[in-house]
Amino acid sequence: MRINEDTLLEGKHVVLVPYNADHVPRYHQWMGCPELQQLTASEPLTLEQEYDMQRSWREDDDKCTFIILDKQRWADPAVQEEQCMVGDVNIFLTDPSDSSLAELEIMIAEPSYRGKGLGKEVTRMMICYGVTKLGIRKFEAKIGLDNKVSIAMFKRFHFHELSVSEVFREVTLGMTVDQAVRTRLLGDMAFMQEREYRKDRDSRQEVTSSHAAL
Repeated sequence: MRINEDTLLEGKHVVLVPYNADHVPRYHQWMGCPELQQLTASEPLTLEQEYDMQRSWREDDDKCTFIILDKQRWADPAVQEEQCMVGDVNIFLTDPSDSSLAELEIMIAEPSYRGKGLGKEVTRMMICYGVTKLGIRKFEAKIGLDNKVSIAMFKRFHFHELSVSEVFREVTLGMTVDQAVRTRLLGDMAFMQEREYRKDRDSRQEVTSSHAAL
């Protein structure tokens, strides 16, 4: 989605940046994992197909994608951005007749980062971004029935069960953004800072180049 192609969102423990071509090799490596394929209901792609998918996610009006970075590692300019990647988060506009409805999908791909609360922080950030920047008023999440951790996390955000598919082995959870939700989630936006991605990226690269020249 073009709206977020130069958007950086900084939270307490993570930084969300637009999915660009530099991220594709690491992402492709992740998606070669059978466990992640099962959790995300995805089929393995070739590297060329993954680059095509990245361009689609960047340009299509119905997809908003961010790569999740480890903020602590990313704060060190000597660490390449691709080495800070821990997962991704997406908003899909699934109904052409209702632009206020979106499906939310999050993946913590690096096993060592799971169970540390990053998914909860990223979910809150993405809901806030969807509400304030994209005009989303209804969120859905489709989760594999065996993914108890993700189901429990979304329910903590007051998502409730909409349907269960035994065929696809997944549950659909939903949440409507009413005034109570806005107050609860958007009342304190200080936890998330929005900046221009290119400026931050260029600044990190300049610091790295200056260190290399010493």
